Amino acid sequence: MPWYQLDDANDPKLDALAKQYDLHPLHLEDARNPDEGVKVDSGSNYTFAVFKPVRLIPDPDNPGEEMPSFSPVDIFAGKDFLITISDPTCPTTEQALTRARRDGDEEHPGKLVSLILDTIVDLYFPAIDHFDDRIDQLEDKVFDDPSPEILQAVFAIKRELIDLRRVLVNTRDAALHLQRDPNTIIDADYQPYVRDTYDHIARLLDSVETQRDLLNNTLDIYLSSVSNRTNEVMKVLTVLGTIALPALAISGIYGMNLKGLPFEDSPHGAEWVAGITVLATAILLFVLRKLDWL
Repeated sequence: MPWYQLDDANDPKLDALAKQYDLHPLHLEDARNPDEGVKVDSGSNYTFAVFKPVRLIPDPDNPGEEMPSFSPVDIFAGKDFLITISDPTCPTTEQALTRARRDGDEEHPGKLVSLILDTIVDLYFPAIDHFDDRIDQLEDKVFDDPSPEILQAVFAIKRELIDLRRVLVNTRDAALHLQRDPNTIIDADYQPYVRDTYDHIARLLDSVETQRDLLNNTLDIYLSSVSNRTNEVMKVLTVLGTIALPALAISGIYGMNLKGLPFEDSPHGAEWVAGITVLATAILLFVLRKLDWL
């Protein structure tokens, strides 16, 4: 059975293969759409599939961090042919195709497709582990030093998890289609492998949901920490204002130049007023201490 491996969906060779194997024009259009989602569609004499392996690449908006990136793999699998279109620079795709060549059987294209899908799904686990590590780091930072940068990181990871979850949900639906569609290229001998892959996808989705919950908890902790710090600052400012109140009140009264004020004509009037101010402040501090406000 011939296996045609193309690096670009716009390769004229794909048009020749489309005529040779009667590939549907809509499938060709999907293969040439870089934004096409994960899907599986069974034609009259072949199965068309779009999978999206994940790889970690440097995050341009966050130096030193990595982010998931998806590169589509388009597959036309018939009883007597297999066509794959993939990005040759994607290491995840290369691992999937290499395993299919090594462990697959060219006489059974269904096995090749199941191996490609299984490898792609298994390579999602390192991405999940990567998010686990990043979330753990955020949880440590949010306790030690909550800052706006942490908030930005939380929202960035949430966006990445949304993209990952969308791909995984579509991949789960594709695996389910391979199990239930009687016209699919996956025959009964390889259905157990696809069911095992489906279970792996379900585990991945559970992990993504758990990570989203952890991020929400981290966000709640951040907001609580910021609120607590704001309350502490307001408490300090309030206490300082209260402590200064006796001095402000006494100096305000004497600053109005009213007649008949105590110690007005005394040569030691300033000392007396200062002493009264200190005494009033000390009494206020004693009262606040007794009330456990300090």
